[in-house]
Parts: sequence; C-alpha cells; structure tokens
Amino acid sequence: MPRLLVVHHTPSPNLQAILEAVREGVALVEEVEPTVRPALSAGAADVLAADGVLLGTPANIGYMSGALKHFFDTVYYPCLDATVGLPFGVYVHGGDDTAGALSGIGKITGALRWKQVAAPLSLTGPPGPAELEACRELGATVAVSL
Repeated sequence: MPRLLVVHHTPSPNLQAILEAVREGVALVEEVEPTVRPALSAGAADVLAADGVLLGTPANIGYMSGALKHFFDTVYYPCLDATVGLPFGVYVHGGDDTAGALSGIGKITGALRWKQVAAPLSLTGPPGPAELEACRELGATVAVSL
C-alpha cells in the first residue's frame, strides 16, 4: 500500500481546519496509508519510507515557517539522491501573501528533484467552504498520484 507523508506546521485554528480538510481528502483514497507528522518531528526516515509527501505551512513574514525550513534542513542531504522524482503537493496559508513561502518551497523541492503532482494551494484569510474543499481536493489529488 502506498504511503503518503503529510508534513505540516499547524500553529493556528485556521491551519488546523486546513490540515483536517487535507486529511479528509487523503482518506477518500482508500488504498493510500497516510502518515501525519508535525514538521519539527518529521525526519529523513519518514521521507525515505514514503511514496509521496504533502507539505503544509503558514507564510511567516514572507517565507515558510521555521519548522518546515527545519524539516527541509534535516532531510535535504539524506534524501537528496534517494528521493528523486518523489511526488509532492503543498499548501500555504497566510494573512495576505504566500508568494515568498511558495517560492522558497519550490526552490528546495526543485533542488531535491521532487515531482509536483498538484498545483500549489495558496490560501489567505479564514478558510471558507470553497477553500476547505480545495484542501480536500489537494489531499485526494496527491494521494491518487501515488
């Protein structure tokens, strides 16, 4: 059974709602086993055991959270050659802008040579029904790609 690693930093109620919607979307794909890890506790062993990754972070002062950056710093060299082509998706939530966070994530995942299998999801403000549905779709899309 394919394994999807969901790596997230979820410090707010808005991000918790987004994470739950992503999890609901992943659960729609019965043949995928999800593993959900906070970014500060996920490591190279988690990535190496996964068949795909879904990343989630707030946009903090124009960049990804320090927790997600720490995750990338931890896994970069151990996973550099072993995870080429790893399918991934990403969501970013910010108060008003997510461009810097998405750019940073794109540079790192590009250097890792991971394969983006869903359009990045950029969310601002409190998530409403349409945004939460987009989160479910992201989770399901990444799961189906495995």
